[in-house]
Amino acid sequence: MESYFYQEIDSPIGGLLLTSDGTNLTGLYLPKSMQATTPKHHVEKLGAIKSDNPKSVLGEAIRQLQAYFRGHLRKFDVPLASKGTAFQEQVWSALQNIPYGATSSYQQIARQIGRPLAMRAVGLANNRNPIAIVIPCHRVIGVKGDLVGFGGGLVMKQWLLDHEKN
Repeated sequence: MESYFYQEIDSPIGGLLLTSDGTNLTGLYLPKSMQATTPKHHVEKLGAIKSDNPKSVLGEAIRQLQAYFRGHLRKFDVPLASKGTAFQEQVWSALQNIPYGATSSYQQIARQIGRPLAMRAVGLANNRNPIAIVIPCHRVIGVKGDLVGFGGGLVMKQWLLDHEKN
């Protein structure tokens, strides 16, 4: 039987909820999405145990997030285990190739994964990303450079993009 763990932390963008299977980071939920029942319900459904072990994958993820928010980390290397469809996993993998401080459009991601007409599907997969920030869905913008959709809201998306540009 697998064990699941969670921890909540404060950040410059508000409280974050992190989940783990003990080996990999499985979720990073933003403040706005935490108001919905999904993340908390997910933790309860898994029977997750609150963990504050600094040597755990959650401890490492927290260290990396703190370094990111201080401007000292540009690429996360905490082990991940996202769970989605094959298409979603393909999109989430492509998101991880968007460099720190850069952006990409839904159209560019669709082309990158070999599905040039799947912009809307890419947007839906981006919206379902369970490991925000670490899998940088905030770096995806509209084809004309406009800010569009983000689970934490557009103000938070702009904050993250500005943070990375500075």
